[in-house]
Formats: sequence, C-alpha cells, structure tokens
Amino acid sequence: MSDDYRLSFDRSDMQAGAIHAFLTQSYWAENISRAVVERAIAGSICVGTFAAGGEQVGFARVVTDRATFAYLADVYVLEAHRGHGLAARMVTALHDHPDLQGLRRWMLATSDAHGLYAALGWTPVEDGTPFMQRHFPDVYRQAGR
Repeated sequence: MSDDYRLSFDRSDMQAGAIHAFLTQSYWAENISRAVVERAIAGSICVGTFAAGGEQVGFARVVTDRATFAYLADVYVLEAHRGHGLAARMVTALHDHPDLQGLRRWMLATSDAHGLYAALGWTPVEDGTPFMQRHFPDVYRQAGR
C-alpha cells in the first residue's frame, strides 16, 4: 500500500459521516440512517483507510462473536482512490486481526466483487441448502430507522 494511505482499526478514527454518505449511495445499504451506521460501527470490528490528509476513503467491518463466526460487510473504497489495492489491504488486515483467528466460518454477500474476494481465498457457497435467512430489503426506507 502506498505511503499516501494508512489503515486504522481505531473505532474513534472512523468518520461516521463519510461512511454514512457512501453507504446511502450503495446498492446494499441505500437509505440507511446515520444512527444505524453508528450502531453498526459500534458493534463491529472496523478498519478504515485514510488518505494522507486524513480523509476516510475506505471502510470495511466484520460482525463476529470472535469465537466461531464472522460476517464481512460494508467493504468500499471511494472511486477516486480505487486501483491501489486498498480494499484487498483492508480485507487482509481483517483476516489477520488477532480477534478473528481460529474462526470456523466467514461469510459475505456481494453482487460485484467476486474476483476481489476469490483472490483473497474466498469461495462460493457450494451447497447453499443449509443456509437460510430472514431478509428485510426495505428496512432502511421505514420511518424511524
């Protein structure tokens, strides 16, 4: 990673306003409220990427019990900063995080970044039969969220 960027796991470094601004425009979290973003940051292991001037240009988080399971979510890099391997660096940093060692399963959902994750050792779920979900795709559109 270029010296122009730094990674941080320090939750106090995460710029909730910048993260919220990106996520509200994403296909997976459109209309998410700032309060929900702040709760998600507080309840996750987060990594951020910061440009030399301090601007947060990337983010990723893991929801986990720190014992058996992790769910990778909200991975992004601002368009102007793509092409520097920043997303791969954040995901690798999460893979290597001391609280995330020895987990039995990691999961994620993506519509457009299969190549990135495959290069980092992720594979498609071969038999999705055991997996079930409760999915509420319009929850962020509801008032009070």
